[in-house]
Amino acid sequence: MNSKLEKIENNIATLEITVSAEKLEEGIMKAYLKSAKKFNIPGFRKGKAPRKMIERHYGEGVFYEEAINIICPDAYEEAVKVHNLDPVDRPDIDIVEMESGKGLIFKAEVTVKPQVTLGQYKGIEVPKKEYNVTDEDINKELETMRQKNARIVEVTDRPVKAGDMSVIDFKGFVGDHQFEGGTAENHQLEIGSGKFIPGFEEQLIGAEIGNEVDVNVTFPENYHSAELAGKPALFKVTVKELKEKQLLDLDDEFAKDVSEFNSLDELKADIRAKREEESKRMAKQQYEDDVIAKVVENATVEIPDVMVEAQVKVMLRDFDYQLRYQGLNLETYMKYMNMDADRLKESYKPMALNRVKSQLVLEEIAKAEVIDADEADVDAEIEKTAKQYKQDIEKFKSTLKEDELDYIKDGIVVQKTIDFLVKNSVEK
Repeated sequence: MNSKLEKIENNIATLEITVSAEKLEEGIMKAYLKSAKKFNIPGFRKGKAPRKMIERHYGEGVFYEEAINIICPDAYEEAVKVHNLDPVDRPDIDIVEMESGKGLIFKAEVTVKPQVTLGQYKGIEVPKKEYNVTDEDINKELETMRQKNARIVEVTDRPVKAGDMSVIDFKGFVGDHQFEGGTAENHQLEIGSGKFIPGFEEQLIGAEIGNEVDVNVTFPENYHSAELAGKPALFKVTVKELKEKQLLDLDDEFAKDVSEFNSLDELKADIRAKREEESKRMAKQQYEDDVIAKVVENATVEIPDVMVEAQVKVMLRDFDYQLRYQGLNLETYMKYMNMDADRLKESYKPMALNRVKSQLVLEEIAKAEVIDADEADVDAEIEKTAKQYKQDIEKFKSTLKEDELDYIKDGIVVQKTIDFLVKNSVEK
């Protein structure tokens, strides 16, 4: 096989690849052996006709398409290695010439990883942020713990007030029409949670258990149902059950009930220590992010659209996984947000563009500074991951595939590069 790199323009590389007559013949023969069973030639059992008989009956090029599918991928991969290209998308293949006994010539156009021109990346000046832990932070966490550990008791002797947990029946009307999806029985609603249309929950305050009340609201203009968006509605609501939270006093007994500590002061000290540790982590992460952002801003690179689109797909896939974990999916989310797939993808593009540029810039710095992952680095990361999943280290290592090892190495190199940038930065 011979190949030549014709040109690289706008991150598009054009290769002309020549496959010998012998390799073409080999590919045609493989195509015949793979697909001969599909042909029914008079005088032969199905799938048993000789190649020449099939070619005579259907034409000499009957196996060319399958032969191309067999030959071109390997020939293309070899040409990519020869010319040291780094493709970021599948190639477009165009057959220039193909004839049995003469060989095959084809062209491949493919988007390649763009060239990065680094700006200043050493001595970057970045202000260091601090996240101080206050008494208010401690008190908020204690209040959260109170809410989480509150007793739930039934209420029968008073009307609804804010914070109550209610069970309600309701019917919704727009004009005289009872609209679809606006009716429910035994629906649980915490008053003040903000889960219903603005104004709905507030109008239930003061309602008596067992009595029907009229609740008048207006649907938001951006409501997910276009038929209801911006329209006034009446809900007839009956409060059937009412419960309230009874909060524990913040004292030593509370600390004993909700933690392993014997006093409230010990619990507060533990909360503060954990918060301070988290604050240090956040400050470190923020500083790293700011250094990377400055370094990326100083670099110049033209990002191919296909790289941005591929990153958008990855981000949307990850978002879909998060939604499914919460019992939702992208389709439901888009409906609720009154957004179609194209608008959602468009909204992700700026973040995707920044991620791709950051990745390319960090890769280029790693090359410039000869930052790599050695065997000890990889072993340490594998050991750390195995312990996280509570697996035997050697057994876990033996299950890793080559692409998974490459992923681990890439992650190590990225973190080493970030550590290098932070070490060579200047705190303002």
